[in-house]
Amino acid sequence: MGLRGSQKVSMANAGGVSTRWVSLLCIASFFFGVFVVNRFWSIPSSVKMDEGDLPVAKHESGEAHPVIKCDNKETAFDAGDILSQVSQAHDVIMTLDRTISSLEMQLAATRAAKADSEDRSPVNTKPGSERLNDRPKVFFVMGIITAFSSRKRRDSIRETWMPQGEDLKKLEKEKGIIIRFVIGHSATPGGVLDRAIDAEDAKHRDFLRLNHIEGYHELSSKTQIYFSTAAALWDADFYIKVDDDVHVNLGMVGSSLARHQSKPRIYIGCMKSGPVLAQKGVKYHEPEYWKFGEEGNKYFRHATGQIYAISKDLATYISVNWHILHRYSNEDVSLGSWLIGLDIEHVDDRSFCCGTPSDCEWKAQSGNACAASFDWICSGICKSVERMQEVHQRCGEGDGAIWHTSF
Repeated sequence: MGLRGSQKVSMANAGGVSTRWVSLLCIASFFFGVFVVNRFWSIPSSVKMDEGDLPVAKHESGEAHPVIKCDNKETAFDAGDILSQVSQAHDVIMTLDRTISSLEMQLAATRAAKADSEDRSPVNTKPGSERLNDRPKVFFVMGIITAFSSRKRRDSIRETWMPQGEDLKKLEKEKGIIIRFVIGHSATPGGVLDRAIDAEDAKHRDFLRLNHIEGYHELSSKTQIYFSTAAALWDADFYIKVDDDVHVNLGMVGSSLARHQSKPRIYIGCMKSGPVLAQKGVKYHEPEYWKFGEEGNKYFRHATGQIYAISKDLATYISVNWHILHRYSNEDVSLGSWLIGLDIEHVDDRSFCCGTPSDCEWKAQSGNACAASFDWICSGICKSVERMQEVHQRCGEGDGAIWHTSF
Protein backbone atom coordinates (compact mmCIF):
# COMPACT_ATOMS: atom_id res chain seq x y z
CA MET A 1 0.00 0.00 0.00
CA GLY A 2 2.75 2.43 0.81
CA LEU A 3 4.54 1.70 -2.42
CA ARG A 4 1.45 2.35 -4.58
CA GLY A 5 0.74 5.71 -2.87
CA SER A 6 4.23 7.01 -3.46
CA GLN A 7 4.06 5.97 -7.11
CA LYS A 8 0.84 8.01 -7.69
CA VAL A 9 2.39 11.11 -6.20
CA SER A 10 5.49 10.79 -8.34
CA MET A 11 3.41 10.40 -11.50
CA ALA A 12 1.34 13.50 -10.69
CA ASN A 13 4.41 15.60 -10.14
CA ALA A 14 6.00 14.35 -13.27
CA GLY A 15 3.12 14.55 -15.80
CA GLY A 16 0.79 17.43 -14.57
CA VAL A 17 0.75 21.09 -13.42
CA SER A 18 0.36 22.01 -9.79
CA THR A 19 -2.75 23.83 -8.54
CA ARG A 20 -0.68 26.89 -7.54
CA TRP A 21 0.55 27.40 -11.07
CA VAL A 22 -2.95 27.06 -12.48
CA SER A 23 -4.18 29.82 -10.19
CA LEU A 24 -1.32 32.14 -11.13
CA LEU A 25 -1.93 31.56 -14.85
CA CYS A 26 -5.67 32.42 -14.48
CA ILE A 27 -4.95 35.69 -12.68
CA ALA A 28 -2.33 36.68 -15.25
CA SER A 29 -4.69 35.92 -18.10
CA PHE A 30 -7.42 38.14 -16.51
CA PHE A 31 -5.13 41.16 -16.15
CA PHE A 32 -3.79 40.68 -19.68
CA GLY A 33 -7.31 40.61 -21.04
CA VAL A 34 -8.23 43.82 -19.21
CA PHE A 35 -5.08 45.47 -20.60
CA VAL A 36 -5.88 44.47 -24.15
CA VAL A 37 -9.49 45.63 -23.92
CA ASN A 38 -8.61 49.07 -22.54
CA ARG A 39 -5.81 49.47 -25.05
CA PHE A 40 -7.44 48.46 -28.30
CA TRP A 41 -11.23 48.32 -27.89
CA SER A 42 -12.99 51.51 -29.02
CA ILE A 43 -16.53 52.30 -30.14
CA PRO A 44 -16.91 52.31 -33.92
CA SER A 45 -17.45 55.82 -35.27
CA SER A 46 -20.10 54.54 -37.68
CA VAL A 47 -22.42 53.63 -34.82
CA LYS A 48 -25.03 56.39 -34.21
CA MET A 49 -26.49 56.66 -30.75
CA ASP A 50 -29.80 58.05 -29.68
CA GLU A 51 -29.93 61.17 -27.53
CA GLY A 52 -30.85 59.04 -24.55
CA ASP A 53 -27.57 57.06 -24.87
CA LEU A 54 -25.29 60.09 -25.15
CA PRO A 55 -24.71 60.60 -21.42
CA VAL A 56 -23.60 56.95 -21.04
CA ALA A 57 -21.25 57.18 -24.02
CA LYS A 58 -19.73 60.37 -22.69
CA HIS A 59 -19.20 58.75 -19.31
CA GLU A 60 -17.52 55.68 -20.82
CA SER A 61 -15.27 57.78 -23.00
CA GLY A 62 -14.32 59.97 -20.06
CA GLU A 63 -15.73 63.11 -21.72
CA ALA A 64 -17.78 64.47 -18.84
CA HIS A 65 -17.42 68.10 -19.99
CA PRO A 66 -17.20 68.29 -23.79
CA VAL A 67 -15.42 71.33 -25.17
CA ILE A 68 -17.63 73.51 -27.36
CA LYS A 69 -15.91 75.82 -29.73
CA CYS A 70 -17.97 78.95 -30.30
CA ASP A 71 -17.45 82.07 -32.25
CA ASN A 72 -17.86 84.96 -29.84
CA LYS A 73 -19.17 87.22 -32.58
CA GLU A 74 -21.99 84.82 -33.44
CA THR A 75 -23.08 84.08 -29.88
CA ALA A 76 -22.88 87.58 -28.48
CA PHE A 77 -26.30 89.10 -27.74
CA ASP A 78 -27.03 92.77 -27.60
CA ALA A 79 -29.33 93.61 -24.67
CA GLY A 80 -30.75 96.49 -26.67
CA ASP A 81 -31.77 94.13 -29.48
CA ILE A 82 -33.52 91.84 -27.02
CA LEU A 83 -35.52 94.71 -25.50
CA SER A 84 -36.40 95.91 -28.99
CA GLN A 85 -37.70 92.46 -29.92
CA VAL A 86 -39.73 92.23 -26.71
CA SER A 87 -41.24 95.66 -27.40
CA GLN A 88 -42.11 94.65 -30.96
CA ALA A 89 -43.72 91.43 -29.72
CA HIS A 90 -45.79 93.42 -27.21
CA ASP A 91 -46.94 95.77 -29.96
CA VAL A 92 -47.95 92.82 -32.11
CA ILE A 93 -49.93 91.31 -29.22
CA MET A 94 -51.74 94.59 -28.59
CA THR A 95 -52.56 94.90 -32.28
CA LEU A 96 -53.93 91.37 -32.34
CA ASP A 97 -55.97 92.10 -29.21
CA ARG A 98 -57.53 95.16 -30.83
CA THR A 99 -58.18 93.21 -34.03
CA ILE A 100 -59.92 90.43 -32.12
CA SER A 101 -62.05 92.99 -30.27
CA SER A 102 -62.99 94.61 -33.58
CA LEU A 103 -63.95 91.25 -35.07
CA GLU A 104 -66.04 90.43 -32.00
CA MET A 105 -67.83 93.76 -32.34
CA GLN A 106 -68.55 93.05 -35.98
CA LEU A 107 -69.84 89.61 -35.03
CA ALA A 108 -72.12 91.13 -32.41
CA ALA A 109 -73.44 93.68 -34.92
CA THR A 110 -74.04 90.95 -37.50
CA ARG A 111 -75.91 88.83 -34.99
CA ALA A 112 -78.02 91.80 -33.95
CA ALA A 113 -78.83 92.57 -37.57
CA LYS A 114 -79.82 88.97 -38.25
CA ALA A 115 -81.98 88.83 -35.14
CA ASP A 116 -83.62 92.11 -36.09
CA SER A 117 -84.57 90.73 -39.50
CA GLU A 118 -86.30 87.85 -37.70
CA ASP A 119 -88.05 90.24 -35.28
CA ARG A 120 -86.04 88.92 -32.33
CA SER A 121 -83.48 91.69 -31.98
CA PRO A 122 -83.12 93.83 -28.83
CA VAL A 123 -82.72 96.79 -31.19
CA ASN A 124 -86.03 98.48 -31.98
CA THR A 125 -85.09 100.01 -35.33
CA LYS A 126 -87.23 102.11 -37.67
CA PRO A 127 -87.48 102.05 -41.47
CA GLY A 128 -84.61 103.91 -43.13
CA SER A 129 -82.24 103.62 -40.14
CA GLU A 130 -78.54 103.28 -40.80
CA ARG A 131 -77.15 99.81 -41.29
CA LEU A 132 -75.46 98.39 -38.24
CA ASN A 133 -72.11 98.12 -39.97
CA ASP A 134 -72.12 101.89 -40.54
CA ARG A 135 -72.08 102.79 -36.86
CA PRO A 136 -70.58 106.21 -36.09
CA LYS A 137 -67.37 106.25 -34.05
CA VAL A 138 -67.87 108.14 -30.74
CA PHE A 139 -66.15 108.65 -27.39
CA PHE A 140 -68.88 107.40 -25.09
CA VAL A 141 -72.59 106.62 -25.01
CA MET A 142 -74.48 107.58 -21.85
CA GLY A 143 -77.81 105.84 -21.31
CA ILE A 144 -80.05 107.41 -18.66
CA ILE A 145 -82.31 104.62 -17.41
CA THR A 146 -85.82 105.99 -16.99
CA ALA A 147 -89.45 104.88 -16.64
CA PHE A 148 -92.86 105.94 -17.93
CA SER A 149 -93.66 107.69 -14.64
CA SER A 150 -90.42 109.71 -14.58
CA ARG A 151 -91.30 112.60 -16.91
CA LYS A 152 -90.52 115.20 -14.23
CA ARG A 153 -87.16 113.60 -13.49
CA ARG A 154 -86.25 113.75 -17.17
CA ASP A 155 -87.24 117.40 -17.36
CA SER A 156 -85.12 118.21 -14.30
CA ILE A 157 -82.11 116.69 -16.08
CA ARG A 158 -82.85 118.53 -19.32
CA GLU A 159 -82.97 121.79 -17.39
CA THR A 160 -79.62 121.21 -15.71
CA TRP A 161 -76.72 119.03 -16.89
CA MET A 162 -77.99 117.54 -20.17
CA PRO A 163 -77.61 119.73 -23.31
CA GLN A 164 -80.72 120.17 -25.43
CA GLY A 165 -81.61 120.74 -29.09
CA GLU A 166 -78.70 121.93 -31.21
CA ASP A 167 -76.30 121.71 -28.29
CA LEU A 168 -77.05 117.98 -27.99
CA LYS A 169 -76.23 117.52 -31.68
CA LYS A 170 -73.11 119.66 -31.31
CA LEU A 171 -72.00 117.51 -28.37
CA GLU A 172 -72.27 114.42 -30.55
CA LYS A 173 -70.46 115.98 -33.50
CA GLU A 174 -67.65 117.83 -31.72
CA LYS A 175 -67.06 115.70 -28.62
CA GLY A 176 -68.32 112.30 -29.68
CA ILE A 177 -70.68 112.11 -26.69
CA ILE A 178 -74.10 110.48 -27.08
CA ILE A 179 -76.71 111.00 -24.33
CA ARG A 180 -80.11 109.29 -24.45
CA PHE A 181 -82.93 108.47 -22.07
CA VAL A 182 -83.35 104.70 -22.24
CA ILE A 183 -86.80 103.15 -22.11
CA GLY A 184 -88.63 100.13 -23.48
CA HIS A 185 -92.34 99.73 -24.14
CA SER A 186 -95.42 98.88 -22.08
CA ALA A 187 -97.05 95.47 -21.84
CA THR A 188 -99.55 96.71 -24.42
CA PRO A 189 -97.42 98.26 -27.21
CA GLY A 190 -99.01 101.32 -28.76
CA GLY A 191 -100.97 102.13 -25.61
CA VAL A 192 -101.26 105.48 -23.85
CA LEU A 193 -97.87 105.13 -22.12
CA ASP A 194 -96.03 104.44 -25.35
CA ARG A 195 -97.80 107.28 -27.15
CA ALA A 196 -96.76 109.68 -24.37
CA ILE A 197 -93.11 108.71 -24.87
CA ASP A 198 -93.48 109.05 -28.64
CA ALA A 199 -94.75 112.61 -28.19
CA GLU A 200 -91.96 113.47 -25.75
CA ASP A 201 -89.34 112.03 -28.10
CA ALA A 202 -90.76 113.96 -31.04
CA LYS A 203 -90.18 117.14 -29.06
CA HIS A 204 -86.72 116.48 -27.60
CA ARG A 205 -85.20 113.75 -29.79
CA ASP A 206 -83.29 112.32 -26.86
CA PHE A 207 -84.65 108.77 -26.39
CA LEU A 208 -83.23 105.34 -27.08
CA ARG A 209 -86.13 102.91 -27.41
CA LEU A 210 -85.59 99.27 -26.52
CA ASN A 211 -87.46 96.14 -27.48
CA HIS A 212 -88.12 95.47 -23.82
CA ILE A 213 -91.18 95.39 -21.56
CA GLU A 214 -90.78 97.94 -18.78
CA GLY A 215 -90.91 96.82 -15.13
CA TYR A 216 -88.90 97.44 -11.96
CA HIS A 217 -88.01 93.77 -11.59
CA GLU A 218 -86.72 93.68 -15.16
CA LEU A 219 -83.86 96.16 -14.65
CA SER A 220 -81.19 93.49 -15.18
CA SER A 221 -82.73 92.53 -18.49
CA LYS A 222 -83.13 96.19 -19.46
CA THR A 223 -79.48 96.93 -18.68
CA GLN A 224 -78.38 93.95 -20.73
CA ILE A 225 -80.49 94.99 -23.70
CA TYR A 226 -79.32 98.60 -23.39
CA PHE A 227 -75.64 97.64 -23.72
CA SER A 228 -76.41 95.31 -26.64
CA THR A 229 -78.47 97.97 -28.40
CA ALA A 230 -75.98 100.78 -27.82
CA ALA A 231 -73.10 98.62 -29.04
CA ALA A 232 -75.07 97.82 -32.20
CA LEU A 233 -75.84 101.49 -32.93
CA TRP A 234 -72.60 103.28 -31.94
CA ASP A 235 -68.96 102.27 -32.07
CA ALA A 236 -67.98 103.84 -28.73
CA ASP A 237 -64.91 103.57 -26.53
CA PHE A 238 -67.16 103.44 -23.44
CA TYR A 239 -70.79 102.77 -22.62
CA ILE A 240 -72.26 104.35 -19.47
CA LYS A 241 -75.39 103.54 -17.51
CA VAL A 242 -76.78 106.20 -15.15
CA ASP A 243 -80.04 106.54 -13.21
CA ASP A 244 -82.40 109.46 -13.84
CA ASP A 245 -82.03 110.82 -10.29
CA VAL A 246 -78.26 111.38 -10.42
CA HIS A 247 -76.44 114.64 -11.14
CA VAL A 248 -73.61 114.31 -13.69
CA ASN A 249 -70.75 116.61 -14.69
CA LEU A 250 -70.07 115.55 -18.27
CA GLY A 251 -66.64 117.15 -18.43
CA MET A 252 -65.43 115.27 -15.36
CA VAL A 253 -66.88 112.00 -16.64
CA GLY A 254 -65.08 112.48 -19.95
CA SER A 255 -61.79 113.33 -18.24
CA SER A 256 -62.03 110.25 -16.03
CA LEU A 257 -62.73 107.95 -18.97
CA ALA A 258 -59.99 109.51 -21.11
CA ARG A 259 -57.36 108.33 -18.61
CA HIS A 260 -58.30 104.74 -19.44
CA GLN A 261 -59.00 105.15 -23.15
CA SER A 262 -55.99 103.12 -24.31
CA LYS A 263 -56.75 100.15 -22.05
CA PRO A 264 -58.89 97.17 -23.01
CA ARG A 265 -61.59 95.66 -20.77
CA ILE A 266 -62.21 98.45 -18.24
CA TYR A 267 -65.02 98.51 -15.64
CA ILE A 268 -65.31 101.91 -13.91
CA GLY A 269 -67.45 103.01 -11.01
CA CYS A 270 -67.66 103.14 -7.23
CA MET A 271 -66.89 99.57 -6.24
CA LYS A 272 -68.76 98.14 -3.28
CA SER A 273 -69.56 94.81 -1.64
CA GLY A 274 -72.91 95.00 0.11
CA PRO A 275 -74.67 92.28 2.13
CA VAL A 276 -76.72 89.59 0.42
CA LEU A 277 -80.25 90.12 1.77
CA ALA A 278 -82.04 86.80 2.20
CA GLN A 279 -85.08 88.13 4.06
CA LYS A 280 -88.17 88.44 1.90
CA GLY A 281 -90.00 91.75 1.73
CA VAL A 282 -86.96 93.98 2.24
CA LYS A 283 -85.59 96.30 -0.44
CA TYR A 284 -82.93 94.68 -2.61
CA HIS A 285 -83.96 91.18 -1.50
CA GLU A 286 -81.90 88.52 -3.27
CA PRO A 287 -84.06 85.45 -4.08
CA GLU A 288 -80.96 83.49 -5.04
CA TYR A 289 -79.09 84.31 -1.84
CA TRP A 290 -78.07 80.67 -1.36
CA LYS A 291 -75.68 80.96 -4.32
CA PHE A 292 -73.51 83.38 -2.36
CA GLY A 293 -72.70 81.01 0.50
CA GLU A 294 -73.72 81.21 4.12
CA GLU A 295 -76.33 83.68 5.36
CA GLY A 296 -74.77 87.04 6.13
CA ASN A 297 -72.22 86.84 3.33
CA LYS A 298 -71.48 89.78 1.05
CA TYR A 299 -71.56 90.14 -2.71
CA PHE A 300 -68.40 90.16 -4.79
CA ARG A 301 -66.98 93.59 -5.67
CA HIS A 302 -69.07 95.44 -8.23
CA ALA A 303 -69.87 99.02 -9.20
CA THR A 304 -72.82 100.65 -7.49
CA GLY A 305 -75.80 100.88 -9.81
CA GLN A 306 -76.32 104.67 -9.84
CA ILE A 307 -73.62 105.14 -12.51
CA TYR A 308 -70.89 103.00 -14.05
CA ALA A 309 -69.05 102.61 -17.34
CA ILE A 310 -67.68 99.67 -19.31
CA SER A 311 -65.31 99.66 -22.27
CA LYS A 312 -66.12 98.53 -25.79
CA ASP A 313 -64.77 95.01 -25.31
CA LEU A 314 -67.07 94.37 -22.36
CA ALA A 315 -70.13 95.76 -24.12
CA THR A 316 -69.28 93.46 -27.03
CA TYR A 317 -69.03 90.50 -24.66
CA ILE A 318 -72.49 91.26 -23.25
CA SER A 319 -73.93 91.76 -26.73
CA VAL A 320 -72.57 88.44 -28.00
CA ASN A 321 -73.43 86.37 -24.91
CA TRP A 322 -76.63 88.05 -23.69
CA HIS A 323 -78.69 84.86 -24.14
CA ILE A 324 -76.60 82.87 -21.61
CA LEU A 325 -75.81 85.58 -19.02
CA HIS A 326 -77.68 85.01 -15.77
CA ARG A 327 -79.72 87.90 -14.40
CA TYR A 328 -80.06 88.48 -10.66
CA SER A 329 -82.75 90.65 -9.11
CA ASN A 330 -80.35 93.61 -8.70
CA GLU A 331 -78.97 94.92 -11.99
CA ASP A 332 -75.63 96.13 -10.59
CA VAL A 333 -75.03 92.66 -9.12
CA SER A 334 -75.97 91.12 -12.47
CA LEU A 335 -73.42 93.24 -14.34
CA GLY A 336 -70.76 92.43 -11.76
CA SER A 337 -71.49 88.71 -12.12
CA TRP A 338 -71.16 88.89 -15.91
CA LEU A 339 -67.69 90.43 -15.56
CA ILE A 340 -66.30 88.79 -12.40
CA GLY A 341 -64.75 85.86 -14.26
CA LEU A 342 -63.18 87.91 -17.04
CA ASP A 343 -59.66 89.29 -17.27
CA ILE A 344 -60.63 92.93 -16.76
CA GLU A 345 -59.52 95.92 -14.70
CA HIS A 346 -61.88 97.13 -11.98
CA VAL A 347 -61.40 100.89 -11.52
CA ASP A 348 -62.74 102.21 -8.21
CA ASP A 349 -63.30 105.90 -9.03
CA ARG A 350 -64.82 107.66 -6.03
CA SER A 351 -65.59 110.79 -8.05
CA PHE A 352 -68.50 108.78 -9.47
CA CYS A 353 -70.26 108.67 -6.10
CA CYS A 354 -69.97 112.04 -4.37
CA GLY A 355 -72.68 113.09 -1.98
CA THR A 356 -74.99 116.03 -2.56
CA PRO A 357 -74.19 119.44 -0.99
CA SER A 358 -72.19 120.07 1.00
CA ASP A 359 -69.96 117.14 0.01
CA CYS A 360 -69.86 117.76 -3.74
CA GLU A 361 -69.86 121.55 -3.19
CA TRP A 362 -66.75 121.44 -1.02
CA LYS A 363 -64.97 119.24 -3.57
CA ALA A 364 -65.95 121.55 -6.42
CA GLN A 365 -64.63 124.59 -4.54
CA SER A 366 -61.31 122.80 -3.94
CA GLY A 367 -60.94 122.23 -7.68
CA ASN A 368 -61.96 118.56 -7.66
CA ALA A 369 -65.42 118.63 -9.16
CA CYS A 370 -67.27 115.33 -8.94
CA ALA A 371 -68.22 113.21 -11.94
CA ALA A 372 -71.55 112.29 -10.33
CA SER A 373 -73.45 113.16 -7.15
CA PHE A 374 -76.32 111.47 -5.31
CA ASP A 375 -77.51 110.52 -1.82
CA TRP A 376 -76.59 107.00 -0.73
CA ILE A 377 -79.58 106.84 1.61
CA CYS A 378 -81.95 107.30 -1.33
CA SER A 379 -79.84 105.46 -3.95
CA GLY A 380 -80.08 108.71 -5.90
CA ILE A 381 -80.73 112.36 -5.13
CA CYS A 382 -83.45 112.50 -2.51
CA LYS A 383 -86.45 114.34 -4.02
CA SER A 384 -84.43 114.79 -7.21
CA VAL A 385 -87.15 116.70 -9.08
CA GLU A 386 -87.09 119.48 -6.48
CA ARG A 387 -83.34 119.37 -5.71
CA MET A 388 -81.65 118.74 -9.06
CA GLN A 389 -81.41 122.44 -9.82
CA GLU A 390 -79.88 123.18 -6.40
CA VAL A 391 -77.29 120.39 -6.78
CA HIS A 392 -76.42 121.64 -10.25
CA GLN A 393 -75.88 125.22 -9.06
CA ARG A 394 -73.74 124.25 -6.08
CA CYS A 395 -71.85 121.26 -7.48
CA GLY A 396 -71.93 121.71 -11.24
CA GLU A 397 -68.72 122.21 -13.20
CA GLY A 398 -70.26 125.09 -15.18
CA ASP A 399 -72.38 124.95 -18.33
CA GLY A 400 -69.44 125.70 -20.61
CA ALA A 401 -67.01 123.22 -19.04
CA ILE A 402 -67.81 120.40 -21.42
CA TRP A 403 -66.95 122.54 -24.45
CA HIS A 404 -63.57 123.56 -23.05
CA THR A 405 -62.57 120.09 -21.90
CA SER A 406 -60.20 118.20 -24.15
CA PHE A 407 -60.40 114.42 -24.21
